[in-house]
Amino acid sequence: MSSVKKTALTVLATALLPALTALPAHAATTDDNPGRKQPNPPSVMSTVGGSQLGRPGTQVKLGRGAPVLPKELSGRSWIVADAESGAVLAAHNAHWRLPPASTMKMLFADTVLPRLPKRQVHKVTQAELANVGEGSSLVGIKEDHTYTVHDMWLGVFLRSGNDAVHVLSAMNGGMSKTVRDMQTHAEELQALDTSVVSPDGYDAKGQVSSAYDLTLIARSGMQKKDFREYCATPSATFPGEKKKGKKRESFQIQNTNRLLTGDYGISPYKGVAGIKNGSTTHAGATFTGVAQRGDKVLLVTVMNPSANEGHAVYKEAARLLDWGFAAAGKVAPVGELVPPKSAETSKGAPSAKEPGAGKDAKGKGSDTSEKNEAQLASTDRDSSGAGVALAVTGGALLLLVGGVYLVNRRWPLPALVRRRPRR
Repeated sequence: MSSVKKTALTVLATALLPALTALPAHAATTDDNPGRKQPNPPSVMSTVGGSQLGRPGTQVKLGRGAPVLPKELSGRSWIVADAESGAVLAAHNAHWRLPPASTMKMLFADTVLPRLPKRQVHKVTQAELANVGEGSSLVGIKEDHTYTVHDMWLGVFLRSGNDAVHVLSAMNGGMSKTVRDMQTHAEELQALDTSVVSPDGYDAKGQVSSAYDLTLIARSGMQKKDFREYCATPSATFPGEKKKGKKRESFQIQNTNRLLTGDYGISPYKGVAGIKNGSTTHAGATFTGVAQRGDKVLLVTVMNPSANEGHAVYKEAARLLDWGFAAAGKVAPVGELVPPKSAETSKGAPSAKEPGAGKDAKGKGSDTSEKNEAQLASTDRDSSGAGVALAVTGGALLLLVGGVYLVNRRWPLPALVRRRPRR
């Protein structure tokens, strides 16, 4: 080939590279393990947040200098998004309706937590624990013992205790009412892939959510101070058995979110601040997390990875977070996290650039306009590497800095706070 032709081809390839990398990449629906096929996602899914999010496969728009997505991703569905602007940086089968396992507890907490005073004391009855599913994760609540609402929320967030969920549901008016309340709240959040059957996430016919919906729900929960504190708590003291004539015992419980606490073969993720993990027979492993680096806060959800590696759901979530922080500002959004129906937004501000953004499954538009929001307070780094974002400083939030406002922050997380173990 002549040097002229080689030069021409080089120029052409250089010119086409940005356009080619900006196109969405579609991943195969099988994982990297020979003979272990993933089921195919639906060909038609919801378009809430943008039409591209309704397409099967991986959706990403790489710009110049953007890193490629990690190869070691086997989740049936995943999403990584900016927690404040709502921009979806990349997604894979984002609206695939799948069993959520205990990540459903995020919706339970976001719905019920504001309704019950945390210092309220409740004596547990046998009936409240009678229908906890076989094999459920438990924090160790006992009948005829008293607990504060605060104790039980620690049991929900740290130990994923279905026993605590059942008692709190009874205090909310019963299981059926709580399911209805959760479904209503999901619809308010525009989490339209979500169908609630059991508030604890226990496997139940027809109980589904999606990576998109779980991320919406987590974003809503992180608006609430108590939610932020509980999901960022690595360990706590829980009331034990009360024996006649003796002081009531207590025991330590640890958060089962391994990106927060670490475990054999996995280290705490720097900057992580929750949120919730889950695992059941039908759902596989699920996880939604939030992490911060600098002034960037990302949300990630991974559902049902098929990889054989230990702690696959956490490792894949960590890879997506690493990618998201490196890719921020170098990728075009493939959609957005829509705000709740009732969210106050300024008039006339642009919504997501993706055609179809803000439409629900029926094609109806939603209000996705932007508003100026208070600037997040800066925070020190946690030298332990476990992260400091959006967590606890003795239960108190840092004040917003000086009334300075940022533009284009549609529905930001509140002021950043420092995480410390709860007592």
